[in-house]
Amino acid sequence: MIHLLFTGGTISMRRDEAAGGNVPVLDGEALVRLVPGLPAVSPFRIEDWGRYPACHLGPSDLWRLRERVREIQTGPDRPKGIVITHGTDTIEETAYLLARTLDPEIAVTITGAMRTSSDADWDGPRNLTDAARVAADQGSNGRGAMVVFAGKVLAGLEAAKTHATFPDAFEAPQAEPIGRVEGNQVLWNGDRGASANVVRPPGLAARVALVSMVIGDQGELLDCARPNHDGVVIVAFGSGNLPPGALPAIRRWLAEKKPVVLATRCLYDKVTPVYAFPGGGATLVKEGVIPAGPRTPAQARMELAIAISAGVTYGKS
Repeated sequence: MIHLLFTGGTISMRRDEAAGGNVPVLDGEALVRLVPGLPAVSPFRIEDWGRYPACHLGPSDLWRLRERVREIQTGPDRPKGIVITHGTDTIEETAYLLARTLDPEIAVTITGAMRTSSDADWDGPRNLTDAARVAADQGSNGRGAMVVFAGKVLAGLEAAKTHATFPDAFEAPQAEPIGRVEGNQVLWNGDRGASANVVRPPGLAARVALVSMVIGDQGELLDCARPNHDGVVIVAFGSGNLPPGALPAIRRWLAEKKPVVLATRCLYDKVTPVYAFPGGGATLVKEGVIPAGPRTPAQARMELAIAISAGVTYGKS
């Protein structure tokens, strides 16, 4: 038995001419009726958690979703796996949160669609069927949260949306897919490997800013964000460099004992603090700034929010 948890997103949408675009319409039952191959994969049960565009989900909503998944995982009628349909805009954050804070034993596969059921090339049925197949597969045990999209299986800590409109919109910029779905088979790449320790914050209350550097930045946005946030992720250039004019603002964050994490605006690779000029990554790290590690800016922000909420160091594993 697998548990289908429907939260909305493009996979649940149709085009509404009066509204002038796509809007959420399909609930779980309606969506499943449009995916005739699903019953052959596994017995399932349906839960309509919501019908939200992903951009409408705030931190309290993500935590409520996380708590619902935890209840399903630990309840008396635990399923073999859990499938979540989700809007693609923020799958990256939700997958990271679930992968980082939940027991990995019962797999959670997250999927969605880049096309609606109004489109001839709707990708929803394939993605939902693939996600169910992965959730029901014996090899998913212990892998925790994963993103299943366009035949790829991506670890929840690594999956990122890298294209705004293509059906094959997700990849793992700092890694490789951990598996793929071919026909009726789930093919895994290697063993499970080591996974990060689970962090269990009591909630997701920490307020974390995400500030991108621009040419000639003087730190104005950093100063504006500081009074109302508990930490900040800075999106720097290249391997972690930024304009020296922003340094005083960064030092003010550090003086208030608020963590400052340094990410890169580059999609591939990560911050490597090797430049020691003013504003260089090595100089920043020496002053107490924390490299983001193998995380996109959005993942780094989620990691810092989890860490602050749990009272642990960023990236503790």
